[in-house]
Parts: sequence; structure tokens; C-alpha cells
Amino acid sequence: MAVLQPAISRAAVTPSTPSKDIIDASTLDHKLLFGYQGWFSCPGDGSPVNRWGHWFRRQIPVATNATIDFWPDVSELDPDERFATDMKLPNGTNAYVFSSFNQKTVVRHFKWMHDYHLDGVFLQRFICELTDPRFLTVRAHITTNVRLGAETYGRVFAIEYDISGARPETLVKTLTNDWQHLVTELQVTNSPRYLRHNGKPVIVIWGFGFTDRPGLPEEAQTVINYFKTAGLTVIGGVPSRWRTLTGDSKTDPAWANVYRSFDIVMPWMVGRFANIQGADDFKRKFIVPDLTETKTRGIGYMPVIFPGFSWHNLNGGQRTDAHANQTPRLGGTFYWHQMQNAVSAGCTTVFGAMFDEMDEGTAILKVAATPAQLPAQGTFVPLNIDGQNLPSDWYLRVAGEAARMLRGEIPVQTQLSIKP
Repeated sequence: MAVLQPAISRAAVTPSTPSKDIIDASTLDHKLLFGYQGWFSCPGDGSPVNRWGHWFRRQIPVATNATIDFWPDVSELDPDERFATDMKLPNGTNAYVFSSFNQKTVVRHFKWMHDYHLDGVFLQRFICELTDPRFLTVRAHITTNVRLGAETYGRVFAIEYDISGARPETLVKTLTNDWQHLVTELQVTNSPRYLRHNGKPVIVIWGFGFTDRPGLPEEAQTVINYFKTAGLTVIGGVPSRWRTLTGDSKTDPAWANVYRSFDIVMPWMVGRFANIQGADDFKRKFIVPDLTETKTRGIGYMPVIFPGFSWHNLNGGQRTDAHANQTPRLGGTFYWHQMQNAVSAGCTTVFGAMFDEMDEGTAILKVAATPAQLPAQGTFVPLNIDGQNLPSDWYLRVAGEAARMLRGEIPVQTQLSIKP
């Protein structure tokens, strides 16, 4: 039996906030919702895996084994939330990271969402983990952490399944059985903070139709029909070329009907462009015609925005196309421009990749702002890498302003509306 941390006293974390700060859980409309990986683990964090998860390879916490390009700002975390690595900061002190298994830390993340007026998250749930009892226990605990965070701070959450790495022969059964587990045992949809749309709980299925993901068209259709019959609003995380069955999409013509049977399509856009001009070209070639197609079909559309991209350490420094700061953040301009493009095109809901994804450098949570806050060993990306002095919370602030533009609280504008 896994050793779980004791629940946090709600009295200790509940803020005194006016009711207007509680996010409406009845609709996707005018929301910026983030992917929440929740996959970071550390030895001694109380989890049954008891290992460095998504921080280091080979279970040795040194620079040459690091798999992240950004480093978390742990200055606000309590001692029981910080886990020491074998690395040092330039001042000689320990370099610490956090664990998603720690309930206090996850609830703290939701406090940050509240503080910066962010709506909530899609909690990632990886199919390939669910046959391992240890990871099933970990995922249940993290789901409980997320639920507590959302309920404590008035945010919303929903489950997003990721089929990457799933066994093709058991994919459908694993998905449907696990949802029954979530509904009957964890009772996730009973939470008042579980997101709904058109009167139905929201579920996201990410990965069907990608050239490098498992699943046949008929299997994908079976899954979609299952969730629709169960009374859910089903969002599909689909390839960016879902309309044309080219590029990142499988080419079997049967996929055309599969994609269009989702209630809402969420085409994956991370890495599909790397600068402002690329974002504008993507809007013209994909977002605008995607919107036309979805409106014609009577289905919803949810574009993806991301602050930048970097996966040098994740690839062990071996890939020449995986250098640090691969897609520069430009001090928030890159992110802001994508939101401006989405809103000006007519999008009413947006997915933010990601809240806590440091492996691929898309995280918006508080991270090291300068080299002085990074380990002295290894290659990492500080926020000031593009020549601007930015605070560690800068991307939470930028995302909060972007969410305000999506909600119509500030005008649609090409220039970032705040300064460091």
C-alpha cells in the first residue's frame, strides 16, 4: 500500500476571496485552460515510485542527467516541499526541485492560478502508466491534489487522457475502464470544480490520428462514442493538419470523420512555428480555415498557445535541432502574439501548453529568472536569456493578461499590455 501524505487542513489554505474570483465551472467559453502534467517525483516524496521522475535520467540528480531546460523557482516553497539534488547554485547552496506528489505544492500551484487570475487546468493522464499499480496510485493521489487545489482556490479542472505510448491492443479497454475508475472510485465529476460545457462534464482525448501515436480510426471512434454516450463533452487533441490529413496526421481517409466527430477539436500547435512571422502564417493557413470548417460542422474549436520551446537536456544534448532556447520566448511577446491571433480570429476558448512542462520548456509557473538562480553545472535557460530582466512569475503575469484579453476585459491588442 502506498504511503500517502496527510491531507492539508483546508483552513490553512483557503483564501478570503470575493465570490467573483470563483471561476464559472459550467462552460469552456472565454477560458484559458492549461495542461497540468503533474508528473514530477523525487526520492523521499512519499510516493510508491520513490524516484526522480521527469527531473533526471539514470536516477542520479546531476547536470549530465538532467531532462529539464528550465529550473523551478522554489523560493516560496516550505522545507517539506523542496528536494535537494546533487547540484549547487553559484552561491554554493543546494539546488532544489519539487514533487507533484506533494499535496501542499500542487495546492500552491492553484493558489498561483488564483493570484494571477487563471481559470484552471486539464490534468494530464497518461494511458501508458495505468497498467502499473504504482503509477495508478500516484495518479490517483495527484488527481486528489488537483481537485483540492481547484476547490480551495475556485479554479476548474478536467481530465485529459494522453494516449502516447499506449499498447494498441489494450488502448480502448484501458481508457474506458480507467474512466469508470475515476467516476466511481475517485468521483472526480462530483466535484463542483469539475469543468462542464453545454451541461456535460468535459473530457479530453489527446493523440488520436498523429503519425507517431497508436490507434486505428475505428478504435478512436469507439472511444469517442463511448464518452459521448456517457454524457460527456469530448475534446480531441488532434494533429495540426487534421483537416487535410497531411503532415503530422495519419493519411487514412477514415480519420476525416473521426476528427469531425469530436465535440471540440484542439489541434496541437507546439513546435509548428517558432517566431512571430510563423505564428502569423499559422493563423492564416490553419486557424482561420479551421474555424471556418468547425463552424460549418457545428463543432467547437480550441487553439493551442505556448510561451516558447526548449528540450536540449531532454534529448541528452545529442540532437542538433534540440538546442537550449530553441523557440525563444521573446520576453512574452511570442505568447502574447499567439493569443492576439486567436482572439482576433474569433476563438473563444484557448488551451495553454503548459503550466508545469519544464522538459520541453513550455512551463509558465515560476522559474529561475537569472543564471544566479540556476545550477552552476549544466545548461539551463533563465528567463533573461533574451536580454530582458524578468521576474520569476513573469509568464504567470503574461498569461493572466492574455486571459483577460480572451475574456474581453481588455481590448484585443498587438502589444503586450504589461511591463516587468
